[in-house]
Amino acid sequence: MRRRLEYLIQYYVGWVFLFLVQKPLFMAFTEGVAHYGFGKFMSVIWHGLPMDLSVAGYLTAIPFLGVLVSIWWPFDSNFNMRKVLRPYHFIVAIVLAIIFVADISLYPFWHYKLDASVFNYLDSPKDAMASVSSWYIVMRILAIIVVAYIIYEHQTRICSNTFVTTEKSPERRVWRTLVILCCGGLLFLAIRGGAKESTMNVGRVYFSEDQYLNHSAVNPAFSLLSSIGKSEDFSKQYRFLKPDDFDSVISELYPAAGTGVKSFAATAAQNSTSLTDTLLKTRRPNILLIEMESFGGRFIEALGAPADVAPNYNALVKEGIFFSNFYGNSYRTDRGTVSIFSGYPALPVVSLMKMPIIVRALPSLPHELVKQGYTTDFLYGGDVNFTNTKGYLVNMDFQKITADVNFTKEERKTNSWGVNDHITFAYLAKDLLDRKNNLTAGSSEKPWFSAFLTLSCHEPFTVPYHRLSDEVYNAAAYTDDCLGKFIKQLKASPLWDNLLIILVPDHNITYNMADSNPDYFKCPMLWIGGAVKGNPRVISKFMNQSDIAATLLAQMGLSHKNFIYSRNILSGDYGKYPFAFSCYNNGFVFRDSTGVTSYDLAAKSVVTDRGKPNTKAARLTKGKAVLQSLYDNLYKYQQQDY
Repeated sequence: MRRRLEYLIQYYVGWVFLFLVQKPLFMAFTEGVAHYGFGKFMSVIWHGLPMDLSVAGYLTAIPFLGVLVSIWWPFDSNFNMRKVLRPYHFIVAIVLAIIFVADISLYPFWHYKLDASVFNYLDSPKDAMASVSSWYIVMRILAIIVVAYIIYEHQTRICSNTFVTTEKSPERRVWRTLVILCCGGLLFLAIRGGAKESTMNVGRVYFSEDQYLNHSAVNPAFSLLSSIGKSEDFSKQYRFLKPDDFDSVISELYPAAGTGVKSFAATAAQNSTSLTDTLLKTRRPNILLIEMESFGGRFIEALGAPADVAPNYNALVKEGIFFSNFYGNSYRTDRGTVSIFSGYPALPVVSLMKMPIIVRALPSLPHELVKQGYTTDFLYGGDVNFTNTKGYLVNMDFQKITADVNFTKEERKTNSWGVNDHITFAYLAKDLLDRKNNLTAGSSEKPWFSAFLTLSCHEPFTVPYHRLSDEVYNAAAYTDDCLGKFIKQLKASPLWDNLLIILVPDHNITYNMADSNPDYFKCPMLWIGGAVKGNPRVISKFMNQSDIAATLLAQMGLSHKNFIYSRNILSGDYGKYPFAFSCYNNGFVFRDSTGVTSYDLAAKSVVTDRGKPNTKAARLTKGKAVLQSLYDNLYKYQQQDY
């Protein structure tokens, strides 16, 4: 009996020891060593210990059952734990090694712990690894092999015990079983995270205002496995407000998303095409929307960036309509793209682009334009199948999709992600000009809506351009240089007179900035072209990427009633309560005229708060109401029969 108890204790402690070692290794390989002393290391280990105890409990469950079986194993027969658990240890060692190495490798890029969102990017392995070199990948594979071997050997050595059943008395076997079951009860408490009402969750180990230290304390295996499967259960997530309170709040923010009398009364005003400002000379311009990869506010002079990063963009700001209080909805291309074309705010952990049943239900800006006689097309120099992008674009009614496969093999090798921007910009210019030149005599040109997603301003930031010493700023400068040449070419063509160009990033860049930082979401948006009316101007109203659809459709005199989360910021009603809502991994940011608040959903705590006195609670309530409403609406989409 004593040997069995000693074995369970040793086995359990063995897992805890491995997890304790993992934390300083994580900090060492993600540059935490350069910024934190021994005391911070110990704080990370101490506060992360409850989660490590929980994961160790899960991993000890199988050996625990083996010990129970050994009590009742046939009389005088050996129960060899090492032999029985060898396949189990082999599988667990490989899985944990992959998790540990992936967590360390991805964190410098993503700035959050490994979770189920990683699976969104594994359907296209080539694109998922495009940001890194082959040598980088080889080293990670070797690291996985080494770590798996260490884990396997470590736990297998503990399993040297061979239990022999020598007790014939059934009563004594029952007694031993009860003792082991009591140990199982302790194991259950460890798994659960104690006897408190709340069970173990990621937020339980958060202890610092420094998100890096909180993330270092989180066991990556728990972070990943606990997040799997949660993203699709929309009906039960983020239940913050009671129905009456919820509708009262949401009717102020997104009237069409509410259910009460107040919401219905305000919906007509939100969906109105009446305008306080007319931005276009014509109701039916040709439209080119350029979604600029990672081209956030930190590159634009008007938003506080150095003037030499994007001189062409800076010059265009003085020619068109610049939206100075524009904020991205998200931190990933797949999320930002949905916000732009579907007018749907991003979510903390869910990629709607990956969910066909939701994609089919989302409103579509291209589809609304197709109904008005527009032709639609989309250009991207990379793999358009990445994160189900092609499936989304087809559902949005993009009639023609051009991607890396439409370029030569040599062109596809110019960037880790595919075709470099100078090539795709040149392709786009030729394509647009050819449409005009190929019109037959007497035929009228159908209006068109074209979208173009750039790709070069992205890790690893290797571009055929060398003007700035900082590789990130240089990559942005390269895209800006391509943009400048492209615009110059269009200005000299007949296309310019009836053209509206919308320049908008898919998201900002986390360069030396966490995506939980409210400043991360600050982005530029610029409308230029011959179809733009009047003198250059700046519009300073709060708005999101998700507001582009309603604002553009209203300028064209078209209804946007299907876009319940997209606001016409130039309607007379919008001025009652302007705000911006953004999501990062497991958190959201809500800002209005009173200030801005960033809230971590895992820790259930405020990360950043800036604003007037006594306004934080109101911003939190409104941000929670928005999130609750988005998930309510997605649940309705799930229940519909398409």
